Amino acid sequence: VPVAKIARSEERAGGAANVARNIAGLGGKASILSVVGDDEAGNALEALLVRDGIATSLKRDANISTTVKLRVVARQQQLIRLDFEDAPSHEILADKLQEFADIVSEHDVVILSDYGKGGLTHVEEMIRLARAAGKPVLIDPKGDDYSKYAGATLLTPNRSEFRQVAGSWRDEDTLTRKAQDLR
Repeated sequence: VPVAKIARSEERAGGAANVARNIAGLGGKASILSVVGDDEAGNALEALLVRDGIATSLKRDANISTTVKLRVVARQQQLIRLDFEDAPSHEILADKLQEFADIVSEHDVVILSDYGKGGLTHVEEMIRLARAAGKPVLIDPKGDDYSKYAGATLLTPNRSEFRQVAGSWRDEDTLTRKAQDLR
């Protein structure tokens, strides 16, 4: 059995929280709307975000655990990643959708990070609400069905994510055509 002696521990906000941190790091004002567990990891995440100047609206759900991705790294190589995650309930997400509707007009742009974990169950309605408020919507998409993102201003898939939806390509012209066809 491999044994890892832990010499140091580090906590970082990942996913959508990392996007908010980047915005704040560039001098912008960012707020994050999300669901976390009613647990120590949720408290730690909120403290990290507040420390970085991010306005937080984290709904506590006692029925889930806050997503944690525990990485064990030795000699600059990741040995293993352990993921702890649960999907929020439909009721909790409906509550967050109402809060989104209440605050969307206070923001200049909406960024939706889809990790395929259920947090964007109401993505079509979120896009509709943001566009009705005159806000551009930027989306980091997941999955093989981009139709749910109709109405968004910009999608930012990486090449692998785009290939999953549009198929492969051999040159930039074909890539451009596939992107335009999908658009």
